[in-house]
Amino acid sequence: MFYCSNPRCSNPFNPDKSKFCQTCGQPDLTPLFRNRYRVIRMLGEGGFGRTYEAVDIDRMDDPCVIKQFMPQVQGTSALQKATELFKQEAKRLYELGEHPQIPRLIAYFEQDKRLYLVQELIEGQNLLAELTQQGVFSEEKIWQLLADILPILKFVHDRNVIHRDIKLENIIRRRTSPNPSLNAANFSNSAFRRGARRELVLIDFGVSKQVTGSLMSKVGTTVGTPGYSPVEQMRGQVFPGSDLYSLGITCLRLLTQCLPKVDGSDDLYDPINGGWIWRERLPAGTKISSELATILDKLIQDYLKNRYQSADEVIKALNLYSLPPQPHFVKAGQLTLNSAQTKAALPPLNAYLTEGGKLAINTPLNHSAQINSNISVNSRVKSNTNPPPNQVTPKIAAVKSSFEFQVVTVDNRGQQTHVKSGKAHFFEEHLGRSTVMEMVSVPGGTFLMGTPKDRGDSDEKPQHSVTLAPFYIGKFPVTQGQWTAVAAMPEIKIYLNPDAARFKGVNRPIENISWYEAMEFCARLSRKTGKLYRLPSEAQWEYACRGETSGPFHFGETITSELANYNGNSNYADAPKGVYRFQTTDVGSFKPNAFGLYDFHGNVWEWCADAWHSNYNGAPVDGSVWESGGDFSLRLLRGGSWNDHPPNCRSACRLRYQPDCKASIVGFRVVVSVV
Repeated sequence: MFYCSNPRCSNPFNPDKSKFCQTCGQPDLTPLFRNRYRVIRMLGEGGFGRTYEAVDIDRMDDPCVIKQFMPQVQGTSALQKATELFKQEAKRLYELGEHPQIPRLIAYFEQDKRLYLVQELIEGQNLLAELTQQGVFSEEKIWQLLADILPILKFVHDRNVIHRDIKLENIIRRRTSPNPSLNAANFSNSAFRRGARRELVLIDFGVSKQVTGSLMSKVGTTVGTPGYSPVEQMRGQVFPGSDLYSLGITCLRLLTQCLPKVDGSDDLYDPINGGWIWRERLPAGTKISSELATILDKLIQDYLKNRYQSADEVIKALNLYSLPPQPHFVKAGQLTLNSAQTKAALPPLNAYLTEGGKLAINTPLNHSAQINSNISVNSRVKSNTNPPPNQVTPKIAAVKSSFEFQVVTVDNRGQQTHVKSGKAHFFEEHLGRSTVMEMVSVPGGTFLMGTPKDRGDSDEKPQHSVTLAPFYIGKFPVTQGQWTAVAAMPEIKIYLNPDAARFKGVNRPIENISWYEAMEFCARLSRKTGKLYRLPSEAQWEYACRGETSGPFHFGETITSELANYNGNSNYADAPKGVYRFQTTDVGSFKPNAFGLYDFHGNVWEWCADAWHSNYNGAPVDGSVWESGGDFSLRLLRGGSWNDHPPNCRSACRLRYQPDCKASIVGFRVVVSVV
């Protein structure tokens, strides 16, 4: 659709190839809205304005939704209230971070005197459409609904936000499910309780409310949907139990297919006796277990005091606590340490760095007795990240071990075209408790970093040649087992939570880790081993990822869900869509690259040592950490994650985050230099 820039135009989006605006007659329409978004079609129109499907050309045509604020209200007071609610939705989406089951906010701005909100496009249909097409839900599907939605509500309520409009239309099922159907026998056992698919997404935070203990008792504006909202909400007061009530009513409507009528009547409610008569409205022959019935009855109690008071209480009642805990997100500029054992405030950004971006730890490495001395070294090659002169030069034992592997190449359709055998050298770093970290030797060499002019994003340019010395890098991202072992080592600057990950598994990558915590990990490991462990420079990371390839992925021209863990709901090049697993996988689950390194595409984003630079102008050509001239409030992440679409998983793709941010999509791996 073409965009009209006339600020007085009531409908600025026009059909493709229009020469004049069909609403106001304005000429010179543009095919790109804000020089970034290509609007495809209008999705709907409501009280606040219009919603459009679009693609973001700055992110490789990533699908998105544009909400245009055009309230259908009369009077200054009503307009101000509508404007505030629209701004509030943007604020809530921002505050709730990148939770995988809440649409991600991409942008919020004013354009031609109109307000716009851009958010992630959730591909799928809402539960009202699903109910209409497929009929009433089975008990198994209600259990699955609760397993998906309750952890989201816990996450939202823990941040003092009440959604205030839980209903069928505001829950979307993603189009692609990562798991096969579950039968009736499954919902009673622990395997099912761990199996929340996280395929349901909670949308429309436009009427959500930020609350505190003092505000909960105050009467506010009445919002919500009749037939779903409890009595206290209709009188202007909301609590976490208000959302739980609406969730309970949503479940009843899915079990009975009884929906509120236009005239306000409701076959599901008995106004004479004042109660929900959902059992009488169940389809003939339908049986609901007493366990689920008891929980639903308590969710929909008229009096708040008789309901569950928190999502936690319902989760316990349903015995759902084997679900992975939700990630602990933080606001910009704050560090959340999930333990009372925190001993230090957030260290300054340069606490772990010396001049030139080199790692600094509190204790000089002068304990040479702890360093392997019976080694062979390459005296002709010097790393650009050597320790300061007053420290003993760390040395690496002569590599005695090697491993063999197979490298797969695919064409642009994802079809395998070549398989070759490879061999790499490595050493094992013993972390204690029978836990080891395999460090793989990466040969020195020269490669082209970034993407050509006609490909990729602007921050990946200009493409430039980089020559690197040999180094060692983790065969895998740091695992939870390795993290736990190092977290038990003596603290240097900050506490490390040994149980930080959202998706539990000793061989899964550690995630939910800030840049500071990754640096603390490196510092502790350096002190224990006498070697200089650190985060890779961005150039080292990309060189290691590419594995002597030059395409978008080390597999070739595309990526498939048989090759990596990412959001398979979209494809790349001519390959088919794949599986969206909704969580991390064990490291090493997929084929490595030519260096024998695993999991560079997807699974978790990986922290790099560098400060953020918006392009490669002036970038080092020797592979060193790039600090000078950068934005020190942001640090680099590379590789994409289980939640990202294929373009974000490319070898050259770059992401920036505040160093204190944590998310279940973020982990890291470490390097150590050859001297």
